[in-house]
Amino acid sequence: MEAVIAIVAVLFVLFVAVGAWAALKVITVAKAGVDRTVSQARRAVEDTTLRAKRYTTPGAAGELARLRLSLRASMRATQEVLGAGAREDASLAEAVGLFERLSMHGRELDAELGRLEREPDRPALDRQLPELRERVGRVTHSADALRWAAQDRARRFASDELSDLSRRIDLEAGALRHWTHGPEHDGGPLGVATRAAPDGAAGGTAGKASDRASGDAAGGSAANSGHPRPAWEQQSGPPPAVTARDPRQETGMPWRRARRPENTA
Repeated sequence: MEAVIAIVAVLFVLFVAVGAWAALKVITVAKAGVDRTVSQARRAVEDTTLRAKRYTTPGAAGELARLRLSLRASMRATQEVLGAGAREDASLAEAVGLFERLSMHGRELDAELGRLEREPDRPALDRQLPELRERVGRVTHSADALRWAAQDRARRFASDELSDLSRRIDLEAGALRHWTHGPEHDGGPLGVATRAAPDGAAGGTAGKASDRASGDAAGGSAANSGHPRPAWEQQSGPPPAVTARDPRQETGMPWRRARRPENTA
């Protein structure tokens, strides 16, 4: 009895532990989903605000908004391309690592641009704009280079695969159209007859030809040996057929009566 109670207690503890772990896992996944949704919503709001500032705010503030939009668009597009390509091409792992390092500089630059939007000293901000444009251009150029290289690689692989598939299809199509059985049949009258005649007719024709050739060879060998050939062999046509005797005409024994015809009453 004590053993049964101990087993039940252990099972209860295991069920509680598994339930707690499952609940924690569900909460973690839900929290990650909520954080991702909140991050995407915040990013969408920031992008909308930056677009509005770009067209409505003149001067350095509008230029900063344009730089941030350009930086974000380039980094986001490169991240999507590398993330999708890395799942199919393992050789993009090095490119993904380089982009992660570039993303750190991009986030720092975006945060710096966001702080400069609230800078009250406009003349000092105007003096920093050339350097900011140069830094944003370097980051976006590097991100675009990685994205274009990954896209060219994927496009080249797709083109090579399509070329190989087309070549295989052409070979298979040619094999399906090759219904003759040898090079001597291609384009000749025999090949046409073979294609047009059914299998049984073609086989019968080939059998007659082989029988005729064997008969000619036998006749030639007999003539060369000096023995006369029978009369039916000297004929050009096939040998005469052997027919069975009519049983109605058999009257060999004198005590046997001739059979009546079947239609006699």
